[in-house]
Amino acid sequence: MALVLSEEQSMLRDSARGLISDKAPVSHLRQLRDSKDPTGFSRDLWKTFAEMGFSGLLVPESFGGSGLGCVEAGVVMEEIGRTLMPSPFLATAVLAASALSRGGSAAQKSEHLPKISDGTLLAALAIDEGAKHRPLRTNMQAVRSGNGFRLNGAKAFVVDGHTADLLIVAARSAGAAGEREGLTLFLVDPNSKGVETERTAMVDSHNAARIIFDNVELNADSVLGEVDQGYRLMEGVLNIGRGAVAAEMVGLSEEVFGRTVDYLKERKQFGKRIGEFQALQHRAAQLYIDIEITRAAVLKALQSLDADVESAGAAVAVAKARAGSTATLAVQEGVQMHGGMGMTDQFDIGFFMKRARVCQELFGDSNFHADQLARLKNY
Repeated sequence: MALVLSEEQSMLRDSARGLISDKAPVSHLRQLRDSKDPTGFSRDLWKTFAEMGFSGLLVPESFGGSGLGCVEAGVVMEEIGRTLMPSPFLATAVLAASALSRGGSAAQKSEHLPKISDGTLLAALAIDEGAKHRPLRTNMQAVRSGNGFRLNGAKAFVVDGHTADLLIVAARSAGAAGEREGLTLFLVDPNSKGVETERTAMVDSHNAARIIFDNVELNADSVLGEVDQGYRLMEGVLNIGRGAVAAEMVGLSEEVFGRTVDYLKERKQFGKRIGEFQALQHRAAQLYIDIEITRAAVLKALQSLDADVESAGAAVAVAKARAGSTATLAVQEGVQMHGGMGMTDQFDIGFFMKRARVCQELFGDSNFHADQLARLKNY
């Protein structure tokens, strides 16, 4: 398949870019941060997102969505990356919608997917428990209790967890930490007795939460997918999320590159525009090449996910690893080429550096995915 967007996908990109650049420039994030907004994103803007059909991109048409694929979700994520827009799109419209569509029962789909599509339900995926992304190390306990389960444990780095109306939680119903067998996904109401949510301040001014589960009682209908067989579903959903985050980092990298090139054309030193200095030209050219290669890798991963989620792991690992290293290079070069003022809070480039750092860690950093690729290729 050609590594270019179709006409329809290009139209979706233009639509998303027009809305996001107009309603959510970087100043929008700055205002939310400075006002210490308790939600951390604009609910009015999310409503507009839903009205334009973005929240239902991955929801099947039979449940009120568009029934599109990961490439289309990646298109929107790339535009979100350009302005650093804080939004529940990743947590709700990508991760939760994918989990429910792929693993939900008929009743679960009917109850939740239409609400995701119309923007009235926010959801979050609660996987990680430590400082690094290690899904197989899940140790949260799900013990059988009556006709259901009792959850005990804690989750960290739950994206948009403090605003979620529904939590999708990974817990160990059998086996030991590190084993693939014995993982189960659960649908949990965050208002249930025993659930305690704490919003955590992230360096990039986006949303995350730490959630504690203390003897949370769930019935059998709360199981998403199959008991003890949740790893396959979880890994597929995580790969979709990884592809989406990689697309966000492409948008972020390209925006930083564009801003930096504009600055090189304007800033004068020793009577010349600094963009005339060959050393900076070489560095800018190298960054441009890096971004374009990463863009191709990310689009390939998204296309692979749409073709077959189960066999897309290698392509996703390449894309997420490359996107992380490219975004890191882009923001480092951007800050350095802007000189001392690039380090000041008054200048927007620092916001991109902080977001790139968080996206690098989200769902596995470059080292994690290099290791994943090596294991998949039996190195």
